[in-house]
Amino acid sequence: MKIEGISYMNVNERIKQQLDSHPILLYMKGTPDFPQCGFSAQTAGILGSVGAEFSYVNIFEDPEVREGLKEYSNWPTFPQLYINGELIGGCDIVMELHESGELKQLIEKAGTNEQEITN
Repeated sequence: MKIEGISYMNVNERIKQQLDSHPILLYMKGTPDFPQCGFSAQTAGILGSVGAEFSYVNIFEDPEVREGLKEYSNWPTFPQLYINGELIGGCDIVMELHESGELKQLIEKAGTNEQEITN
């Protein structure tokens, strides 16, 4: 489901609102059905393989969030996975957590609601 963003907020407020409103949120290039980079595809695939219902932001559709998130998170690359508002990391970290079984535990503790968030 697509969620419309609130345009009158500054980018940090918008990011915080997105994170507060969505227990599992993936900032990615493209969408889970049509990822536009291999790392985003792999991360979305891992989330799907553990049965995670997650929201996502296609950073190509929101350049302000794309740039603002790099500073907000102090993480320069995408995808970026957040669970309960906490940055988990990018594809490599998500893969390591998946292989160790920790990712499934983190996801089971988080609430779920799958939605696309757009500006």
